[in-house]
Amino acid sequence: MGFKEIFGTLPEASAQAPGRVNLLGEHTDYQEGYVLPAPLPYFTQVEAAKAEGRVEAYSETLKELRARPLGSPAQGDFLDYLLGVVWALREAGHKVPGARFYIRSQVPIGAGLSSSAALEVAALRALRTLYRLPLSDRDLALLGQKAEAAYVGVRSGIMDQMAASLGEPGKALFLDTRTLAYENLPLPAGVRVAVLDLGLGRHLREAGYNQRREEAEEAARRLGVRSLRDVGDLCLVESLPPPLDKRARHIVGENLRVLKGVEALRKGDARAFGELMVQSHRSLAENYQVSLPELDALVEAALEAGAHGAKLTGAGFGGAVVALVPEARFAPFQEALTARFPGLRIL
Repeated sequence: MGFKEIFGTLPEASAQAPGRVNLLGEHTDYQEGYVLPAPLPYFTQVEAAKAEGRVEAYSETLKELRARPLGSPAQGDFLDYLLGVVWALREAGHKVPGARFYIRSQVPIGAGLSSSAALEVAALRALRTLYRLPLSDRDLALLGQKAEAAYVGVRSGIMDQMAASLGEPGKALFLDTRTLAYENLPLPAGVRVAVLDLGLGRHLREAGYNQRREEAEEAARRLGVRSLRDVGDLCLVESLPPPLDKRARHIVGENLRVLKGVEALRKGDARAFGELMVQSHRSLAENYQVSLPELDALVEAALEAGAHGAKLTGAGFGGAVVALVPEARFAPFQEALTARFPGLRIL
């Protein structure tokens, strides 16, 4: 099956974008903080052709063909992301009358690996080629975020789209989400980033993602700051009522962990970086309360099996765990975990 079999014509443009893991900096991007994602060697590929007044798309993964007119509201399916990026382009003044898409993806859906951002950026890259749009990679990331927040209805920060658009293989993207200044930093030598996927799945709009974002905004308002990025002293959060104190404690502490993580990467110190990952997971579980017992157990098992560090990756409420594993120990690490967790997929 291919584009021609579905639509009867050949594609006019093709593009791809990677999924990502977040090594440090969970739930900081919508509070103008620091993040450290890394692109994965797993991609979403999009083939595209022009269309008038509608968006049509076929997902090879889902074996679904969907079509809706421009201006249609979101309906909770994969087509929302494609209608969303076309809507965002048109809102920005670009002449995009519609499109047809054929989607192939290696990025697992619902695993916290940002399959949505990979799809958005790949589609935007294809549309940039298709309609010869004068847009930078940074522009595409911002448009993808606008599509997801304003059209799809998940009020995500900018991290996922920036990682998909600007990240480099084998490196972590150190991003200041306030200024959008970024730097790609090499990962320590002799380690592998492993993604541990139990297939838990998640749906952020139905989960507590937007609620956590609202709680963070309320915490910042009560502390009298523009965002929690501006709180440098963890003691200040103790004045907040529960659960706002816990939410702010995580975000303020996570920003500090990212900055320490950057220092560890510059030194090539995998052990120090791994310890920060463990601290991040514990804060996500205890302060932000977005982990699950299955993810906690998987993190502990990964550490017992020899990982330098491990944590949930993505927004939580399901999804996957990312582990930093010494390359020399990867085979026994893999064997130990697959024996303990039948059905575990290690990427």
